Amino acid sequence: MINHKIAKAVRLALAFGAVSTMALTSSMAMAQDNTEPKAEEKEERITVTGSRIARSELSQPTPILTLEAKDIARFGTPDLGSILAELPAIGATDTLAGNADANSDAGLSSADLRRLGAKRTLVLINGKRHVAGSPGSMQVDLSTIPAALIERIEIITGGASAIYGSDAVTGVINVILKENYEGIELSTTGSQSLEGVGADNFTFNLVAGTDISDGRGNFTFFAGADRIGETMAADIRQFNNWGTVFNDDSLTETDGIPDELRAPMVGSEMIHANGVLNPFSDDRLVFDANGNHMAQCTRTQTNSFAFGSFPNGCSTGFWQEDYENYLPKVKRFTIGSTFNYDITDEMQFFTDFKFTKSDIIQQAQPIFRFGNISVNVADNAFMSDDLRTTLGGEGNVTMAKFFDELGNRFGKNDRELFRFTGGIEGVFSFSQTDVDYELFYVHGKTSNVRVVHNDLIVDNLTAALDSVIDPATGQAVCRSQLPSAQPDDYVDPASVDAGNCQAYNPFGFSQSSQAAMDWVSADTHRSDTITQEVFGGSIATDFGQWFELPGGPVGFSAGFEYREEEYETITDALTRSGVLAGASTPNEFGQYDVSEGFVEFSAPLLAGMTGIQELTLDGAYRYADYSHTGVAKAWKIGLMYAPIEDFRIRATHGFAVRAPNLTEAFSPLSPGFGRISDPCDADNIHNDPDRAANCAALGIPTDFQANDNVSINKLSGGNPNLLSEDSTSTTFGFVWTPEFIKGFSWTLDYYEIEIVDAIIDVDVQDIANNCVDATGSPDSDYCSAIDRDPVTHNVDLIRSGFLNASALNIAGIESEVRYTMPLEMFSVKGHLNINFFASKLLDFKRFEFQERPDEINVEKGEVGDPELQMRISTTYDMDDLSLNWSIRYLDRVVTYDVSPEGGSPEDLYPGWVPSMTTHDFSGVYHLTDNVQLSGGIRNIFDNIPPGYTSDASYDLIGRRAFVGMKISFE
Repeated sequence: MINHKIAKAVRLALAFGAVSTMALTSSMAMAQDNTEPKAEEKEERITVTGSRIARSELSQPTPILTLEAKDIARFGTPDLGSILAELPAIGATDTLAGNADANSDAGLSSADLRRLGAKRTLVLINGKRHVAGSPGSMQVDLSTIPAALIERIEIITGGASAIYGSDAVTGVINVILKENYEGIELSTTGSQSLEGVGADNFTFNLVAGTDISDGRGNFTFFAGADRIGETMAADIRQFNNWGTVFNDDSLTETDGIPDELRAPMVGSEMIHANGVLNPFSDDRLVFDANGNHMAQCTRTQTNSFAFGSFPNGCSTGFWQEDYENYLPKVKRFTIGSTFNYDITDEMQFFTDFKFTKSDIIQQAQPIFRFGNISVNVADNAFMSDDLRTTLGGEGNVTMAKFFDELGNRFGKNDRELFRFTGGIEGVFSFSQTDVDYELFYVHGKTSNVRVVHNDLIVDNLTAALDSVIDPATGQAVCRSQLPSAQPDDYVDPASVDAGNCQAYNPFGFSQSSQAAMDWVSADTHRSDTITQEVFGGSIATDFGQWFELPGGPVGFSAGFEYREEEYETITDALTRSGVLAGASTPNEFGQYDVSEGFVEFSAPLLAGMTGIQELTLDGAYRYADYSHTGVAKAWKIGLMYAPIEDFRIRATHGFAVRAPNLTEAFSPLSPGFGRISDPCDADNIHNDPDRAANCAALGIPTDFQANDNVSINKLSGGNPNLLSEDSTSTTFGFVWTPEFIKGFSWTLDYYEIEIVDAIIDVDVQDIANNCVDATGSPDSDYCSAIDRDPVTHNVDLIRSGFLNASALNIAGIESEVRYTMPLEMFSVKGHLNINFFASKLLDFKRFEFQERPDEINVEKGEVGDPELQMRISTTYDMDDLSLNWSIRYLDRVVTYDVSPEGGSPEDLYPGWVPSMTTHDFSGVYHLTDNVQLSGGIRNIFDNIPPGYTSDASYDLIGRRAFVGMKISFE
């Protein structure tokens, strides 16, 4: 390989594209090695993330978290997103479990730094961008990065747009892969719940590499397979269809008595797979599986119009957990290779490729009709005479039914990802100065074929349910197929293959013919294609030949990048036509390109003086020109000050941008469904002082009872007039590495991020609230986006979309302590490595509409955003044995809205999730020089949260074990 020491050091800085890893990380890593690196290797070792300038360790003003390969192995799962989500700085919003109710994002696992959205977290592979996994976004699927190839992950937990560009508003996750591998390595791991939950996973990996041309080049090959078993919500032990019910003892909202109580077995008696007649009356009837009618069970307490509590169960009721995934079924196969070759001693060619194929199956509720089925009592061919008599023999009766008999509305995602990177890097001399350079190209493509099975052709169902007896045959037929049964004004309601209507029996379970079920159902097909092209280059050097500051030469880096992002989603014609019960979605297309340039400097102002061992000023500036939003500029300054050798003060301040992604800018207007709690409902009308008057102005009576337990229609889409988000971020803290405590380091940092003009998909609930919460009169902009039925006043349709409407503020303190303790002082062999990380959330506010700063959504202390999180990892290493004990702590959180005028502890009991502490034990044993055994138990004390929370930040599975084996050959 290139043997020029300076060139190699700077080349690593460019290849990894990143901020220096603190000495606390490096000292830990070296202390755990059995052999001390050679002096020459120490001299060349420079690892950076967040800067393009190579520099010695401990010289970066930006805080970094580091996760090494051995740390990743202790989690016993191939889901990298879930692993990162256990770090206090990262939310679980878009992990495999967090996306369990998604469609296009099914099976994806992404990182959400600071819980400000995965779209504001930039993920890099060896310092370079990676194609997205979710159509229309820049969200990288971390599960496509093979854990066996990861050397370490470095996380910048502050804005880094000036260094890396858009999407780095909250920070950067840089995954650094192994390179120049020699030998063959086979590894396998498996995990299984010890409590019967399932949640199993299995991985198998092969890594093989060899040097060529007497060490001038290296070729490394990788192949791996992952499997994650499906886990249904009903498999989670603590889940028991928890919900809320009204507390009859509470008379007012301020009487000191909880307004609502949590209760298990909250379901609905108004709908069932066997069918429910008269679902909205007190005389509802339900059927057994064979179609025999009987009285429906009744609730003991009420949750809402459609739901209530059934402490003793209800075998003919609806239970949501019966249908939904906690984890989808995932099968994934990956192959890839890297190739590096030294063209000369000063120039290296590099390339790598990766292909990943993922098959995901994700369950969802079967399609249903909630009271919008009408059955002709007099003529229906399948109605028994007894039931006909019970219903009065004439007229129409309404019906609700989950169509389980058609099958779950499960989705299959067949996703393929291809990524290629190539380029050259090296060093050239300008006068007497070495200049490091890199030129690279990245191509990425994600293809996804999505099939959602067992949707309903609504018009066909209407025709099929209108059954009559054909007097000529005595058989049930559709009225549409029997002219003698058709009134003069009859119009066939069927919209697809109308001439082949098959009569449908809705009474009981699967009482219809297969032909009838096929005629009323269909699958939806969508295909997503995401492509990314990136060309870039950079140089790095210093000006020491020409001038030096008192602290040393000024480091300098500059570069450019051209990038194209494009996506399309093609939907089948039947789905686009709008005849299915699911949303009619049009085809989607979007594309933009961006040209960027950046400069960065590091100026050592002073060094080696009494009281000023180091004073370094860093700066960076980036100019970007987006084809869809125009020019965006970002900058950053940083300061590192060391009054003494052991103590350094660091600070950064920067301005960052995020351009609208493809979905936000280009997605077409398309229909869908949403849920609201109508602000004009009598139960909600006093939640804002302006509501009552504004609802009255809209003609809605004060005693209005909204039917808002069912989905409403919505229209939503992209906005080509969006601007880039702007944000400022600040960090301030210190690094202490005392000389008198060998192997010890402590960092403490304050961070603050403020985002304005934040892009949000305006929620239908916000539109409904903003319409009537405006001071003085209803807000015409928001009210015009709402269609209400002129008679019932219920909301029929809400139009929504993306706006630069929001502001986000977050601040906190993070601290990390690392200590490598030799145990010889206690006459014990080996050494102890202790890592303690804590994050304290000081402030987290969302202003959903920044022009209304008085309406604050406070997130601090709510589910998903605990005030305090901690992680402690203790590792004991002795010869061939390594044992680890890890503790994770999540602070107590509340489940009501803590915003001003948002909610109170009186709203709900219990209104909190208690603090959670989990313990993991794992070990690694080198059986021989070539064979390594590993295993562990996660959550060994089986500490799980109460069943009324399903938030993905918690360990809902409980105690589980994993084992692994690695075989290596030189």
